[in-house]
Amino acid sequence: MNWQSWLFWGVMATLAQATFESITQALHLTRMSLPFMLGTMVTSARSKARLWGFGLHIVSGLLFALPYIVAFHFLGGPSWWRGALFGAVQGTIVLTLGMSLMPNLHPRMATEWAGPSATRRLEPPGFFALNYGAKTPIAVLLSHVIFGTVLGSFCNA
Repeated sequence: MNWQSWLFWGVMATLAQATFESITQALHLTRMSLPFMLGTMVTSARSKARLWGFGLHIVSGLLFALPYIVAFHFLGGPSWWRGALFGAVQGTIVLTLGMSLMPNLHPRMATEWAGPSATRRLEPPGFFALNYGAKTPIAVLLSHVIFGTVLGSFCNA
């Protein structure tokens, strides 16, 4: 396994994903900001949450890139279509399982059954993250496909 390639392309794939997510939010296709969501898990200072969240997104992108690289190695090497397929699978898991569990993991997020409070002010994403907009599932799925496509296209497993 090429560790330098994993490190470089893991960061590049995460930056491509984050850029796409920022564009979809700027175009009002979704209200979900992953850096803000991640950042508010570690700080209550909303002004610092995006910075913390961006750092956490880069670290988690590197961690999530590892299974991709291992799978590429054992399945005949990286390719754009294999990366896109893995990204679609990951995006589907995030939308179905990850978003449903988020209120249970996030200390500042309300739940589906208990509304906002003084400490839990963030809206829960709900199933398929639909609470953040009808186009959010498409944006999340495509962002993960972009992540996988970048890894599959450029990373040397």
